[in-house]
Parts: sequence; structure tokens; C-alpha cells
Amino acid sequence: MKKHPVFILLLAIALLPVQQLCAWGQKGHRIIARIAYDNLTGRARRSVDNILGKEGIIFYANWADEIKSDTIYPDSYDWHFQDLDAGLSDSALIATLTDYPAVGGNLWRATDSLTALLLREPRNNHALRFIVHLVGDRFCPMHTAHIEDLGGNRVPFRWFTTQTNLHAVWDTHLIESQGYSYTEYAAYLQLRYASHKADILRRSRADELRYNYALTEAIYAYQTHWDGNTYHYIYRFREPMEWQLYCAGITLAGLLNTIYR
Repeated sequence: MKKHPVFILLLAIALLPVQQLCAWGQKGHRIIARIAYDNLTGRARRSVDNILGKEGIIFYANWADEIKSDTIYPDSYDWHFQDLDAGLSDSALIATLTDYPAVGGNLWRATDSLTALLLREPRNNHALRFIVHLVGDRFCPMHTAHIEDLGGNRVPFRWFTTQTNLHAVWDTHLIESQGYSYTEYAAYLQLRYASHKADILRRSRADELRYNYALTEAIYAYQTHWDGNTYHYIYRFREPMEWQLYCAGITLAGLLNTIYR
């Protein structure tokens, strides 16, 4: 039986210890995909619509999470995160982009490999679905968080009256706290941050990672003196969360515009 190219690709990516995760959550990934779709060139939009169906990158934005319940891509679980040690120097941090860490996930390796695959095979349906999702994961702070607590999964957190963990707060609770639908949130973020689009597209992967890592470290630092008031937490981190969602959408659009130019 002929193997699907994505199946062959993931055989080259090591299976690491499993981590409970769900990326940005369903709404977050749809927000990112909606922003990306709205910022595609005409040629890129026609191409991705032809492969996934009209607005398919939005409807398939969570497919990479859902497929983990199947056996078709058994090793893709650790593609979704790249947990890092605390207190990395700048040089050590940036080195992870090319000298892929041996532990803590395979997000860098997966996005690089899938991008290369799409450049060779732009009509690869499953590779496109994966890249739509995984680029979004790059911008979720708890997907580039600390190895020792499994990306915040082992950090207890009381969200109003619900006992949860830090990972879930950033996947879902912060986004849901604003009460928007994914279309409303995507529209709002594009209106608010449109003037920054060009700067985001010019930003290097290294600068992207520096900002994301700094935000992650700020989140951990806040845990040490947070007063436990959920409203105070929302006030502190709503805007950084929204910025990450917008940056993810614009970065994804830039990548797809390059692949389908």
C-alpha cells in the first residue's frame, strides 16, 4: 500500500512523551485561520480553496487536533508544542530553531518539514491542514512553555470557580472570556491591529520566537505574585493574547502567500 507523504514525513520525527494539549482551542484556531484567509492574495486564496474547499482553511483549522484520535498519524501528537527550558540565553533560544531540541516536542521540526513538503507538493491536502494548525500553535505561549510542567499542564489554576490549569487558561478560557464568536473576534483584531501587518510580515522567525518566549516567561513570573483574581488576570493578559492571535493569522497568511504565489 502506498504511504501518504505526510505519513512518511512523520516517521522521521521522533515520538516524545505525550502531553495533554489542545493548542489554542477550537475558537482560537478558527480566529487565526479567518484572519489568514482574509489576508491571502487572490491567487493563494483560489489555490487553498481549490484544495480544501471554499474557506476550508477555517473549517479544517482544528483537523490536526481531531486527527490525533485516529491512527493515521500516530506520531503527530508532539508536533503541536516545543517546550523549552526556563531562563535560556538569547543564543541558546534562537539555536533551537535549527538545532531542534531532543526533548520537549517537535513543533519547529514539524512546521519546517511540512513547509518544505508543501513547497514541493503544494496540492498536498493533509500537509496544508497541518500547517494551518501548527503555525497557530507557534504563537500559543503554553506551546512554547516549560518542559518540567508540561507546558503549564501541571500548573494549577482557579479560573473563577473552576479548577483548571495554566495551559487550559491560554488555550481556551482567556479567549472565551471576551464572548465573541470567532468571526467577530477575527474582525475586531483585524481592525485593531491592521497598521502592524507589514511589520509582522517583515519579522524574522528569531524575533518571533524572542517575543513569544518573553511573553511565556512573563506569564510564569506573574504566577508568583498574582492575587488570584480572575478579572485581574484577564486585564493583564487579554491584549497580549489578542496580539498573538493576530500575529499568528498574519504569519500564516504570509506563509501561504509564499507557497501559493
